[in-house]
Amino acid sequence: MRRTSRTRALYPGSNRPSPSQPPLPVVAESPRSTHKGTPYGTIIIPAHNEADVIERTLGSIAELAAHGQVEVIVVCNGCTDETAALARRFAGVVVHEIGTASKPSAMNRGDDVAHSWPRLYLDADIEIAPTAVLEVFEALRSESLLAVRPTFAYDTTGASLPVRSYYRARMRIPVSKDALWGAGGYALNATGHDRFGRFPELTADDAFVDGVFTSAEKLVLVTIPTRVRTPRHTAGLLAVLTRQRRGVVELSAAESTRKRLMALLSSVRCPSDAADVCWYTALTATARVRSRWATRASPSLWERDVSSRTAVHRRIPPALAPPLGHPQTSEPRASLIVAGDE
Repeated sequence: MRRTSRTRALYPGSNRPSPSQPPLPVVAESPRSTHKGTPYGTIIIPAHNEADVIERTLGSIAELAAHGQVEVIVVCNGCTDETAALARRFAGVVVHEIGTASKPSAMNRGDDVAHSWPRLYLDADIEIAPTAVLEVFEALRSESLLAVRPTFAYDTTGASLPVRSYYRARMRIPVSKDALWGAGGYALNATGHDRFGRFPELTADDAFVDGVFTSAEKLVLVTIPTRVRTPRHTAGLLAVLTRQRRGVVELSAAESTRKRLMALLSSVRCPSDAADVCWYTALTATARVRSRWATRASPSLWERDVSSRTAVHRRIPPALAPPLGHPQTSEPRASLIVAGDE
């Protein structure tokens, strides 16, 4: 896509591999001494009881925070675990705590205390490469762009057969090439943020923000993919799908089920593809039913998967950790489904 190529050139020197190759270990391309001057931007991480994963997330951007290249703010909302204490161990990371368990409230608090633009709103369980952060921030200095997200890859390591089938089928459905949702994070510059001001109390903040901008104002930037760890079990996947469905209903967003199903059926090339479609259809239908029930029973319920939130104890520097797509010694080789550059 022509516009992607233009934006890709905004941050020269990136060591980005071709899509068919596993990403290489990459750290921020800047001196290891403390960054002097204004940070390149701000990362705001809303976190609710994320003690099992917050170190993993902050570890991927630790050097940016420690050297002052990026302002990193973790907003613990309604936490009853050690999330705040663990986040405070990272040099350069600022931690704020609010009593309300609300992701939008946490992002608004982050905005209230942040100083730099652009701003990347990153989920607490998402790992992102330092160069991807800087590339996204640099892209948002373009006068024509207001919102950008990086590409992402589903990591199905340890996932059950139904879960793997669901995500294989999902990746065969044509989606908007500039949609901001799906990567576990998106970034806005000040002009883009002014479009709506405060984050509303909605489940699907990414879908809400996506609807604020025209296609010409937003971009999926080709970067080293963020790692989106999928649920390992069907129960966890249904929890995620139920919450996502409720988010669609809250926004009164139109969803063409027939169109998506026809696109899936047309992608079937072998028996395994057909099995994937069956699992996708069954899980999606079940989540719809559960969403209606959950909304009536507890409108404020926030369903999430816990199977992908395994405790992480990092013993090696983040820059030396095995990169996305490479085998690791402590778990099976990751099964990656690259998305975001369809």
